[in-house]
Amino acid sequence: MAKLMPSLVAVALSTAIAGCSPAEQQEPKITINANPYPSTYQILPNSTTLLKNAIVLTGTGERIDDADVLIKDGKISAVGQQLSAEGAVVVDAKGKWITPGIIDVHSHLGVYPSPNAESHNDGNEMTSPVTAEVWAEHSVWPQDPGFNRAREGGITTLQILPGSANLIGGRGVTLKNVPATTMQAMKFPAAPYGLKMACGENPKSLYGSRNELPMTRMGNMAGYRTAFIQATEYKRAWDKYDAEYAAGKNPVAPKRDLMKDTLKGVLEGDILIHNHCYKAEEMAMMIDLGKEFGYHAGTFHHAVEAYKIADLLAENGNCAAMWPDWWGFKLEAYDMVLENVAMVDAVKNSCAVVHSDSGVTIQRLNQETAKIMNNANDNGFDLKAEHVIGWITANAAKSLGISDKTGSLEKGKNADVVVWNTNPFSVYAQAEQVFIDGAKVYDRQDPAYQAQSDFMLGQQ
Repeated sequence: MAKLMPSLVAVALSTAIAGCSPAEQQEPKITINANPYPSTYQILPNSTTLLKNAIVLTGTGERIDDADVLIKDGKISAVGQQLSAEGAVVVDAKGKWITPGIIDVHSHLGVYPSPNAESHNDGNEMTSPVTAEVWAEHSVWPQDPGFNRAREGGITTLQILPGSANLIGGRGVTLKNVPATTMQAMKFPAAPYGLKMACGENPKSLYGSRNELPMTRMGNMAGYRTAFIQATEYKRAWDKYDAEYAAGKNPVAPKRDLMKDTLKGVLEGDILIHNHCYKAEEMAMMIDLGKEFGYHAGTFHHAVEAYKIADLLAENGNCAAMWPDWWGFKLEAYDMVLENVAMVDAVKNSCAVVHSDSGVTIQRLNQETAKIMNNANDNGFDLKAEHVIGWITANAAKSLGISDKTGSLEKGKNADVVVWNTNPFSVYAQAEQVFIDGAKVYDRQDPAYQAQSDFMLGQQ
């Protein structure tokens, strides 16, 4: 066989290299970790528990008298009458009421904790109108005594949001209300992130006072649109990179941008919008903003004028998280009616939610809901306890994207359960026992289940 000349050897080698499979030539694919601070939550020790002879509000619109709730392996195993289970801890709940655990979709516990001190005010990054890069979970102080007070009021799940100073204020995080020393140990596994946005007076007043954009409502809209235009281009660049990599090419990954990472997550449907917005016309514009950029406008918080556009909210699948009677403290909160929640709820396919936005009223969100029911019924509505419990359970879970896991007493759902001493919508109602994933986390009669934060213990 004739020898190859050196130049021919080089040609042969280059041909062989060119024939290698594309995967052998590619650099490792660059990916964005969507959850770099994962939940470390572990279900607390629990046992099979049978709660018997109670009045049960399932969260699905049903009331069952003389009913039993069976909890097994941290899940709701059955709800009905005359249930039994071998080896179960049996609790006679005759005369008591049982509901799903209460969910607050709008809380600032841990980021504006008590005691209220400047060093603890970590909820508003007021350095730019768009701070989508900040995450509330990085400010959460798990030792906030407010978590314990909320648990005593039946709160089992809550979303911690940044404040409303900015057009886009950052990510919220959904927590299980268990005693813990780290945020990750409270983080609700697989719950979607939320993105806090704000309409109206707050952002325009703050930045307008600095002679910065925005100083008007039209400036607000320009700010949202500019941010999502940038996010659209950023998503397009990453989509192009992913497609080229999948095709066997060796593309250069786009430069990472934390702010745009979050907005990209919104555009992809992975991050849910939670928008502080009072006025009807602004909520309508925010719905259209979502349509302009191809994302869903999510849940409107406070929503004082939601009753004016209840049909539009239902048509577009928007939840409205509202107060019973906070209004008039600024002009955009002026046009309120005490039947607001009931009027939104009255529309077919609606999603009415009651929220707190308060470290105090979160402790009695059941009685905040009772105010709405009673005011509405005094003005021609016919609301019943088995229905309105959904405003702080099932509908709240839907708003947070966790309704497949919690929010109702249905077989297979997480056993997040509250046993009340009486009708939860009574002024005399108290949560007597609270379970999260079937584990007892509060018992009004047993100090062993009355957690105190390390901070409070340090004051004794």
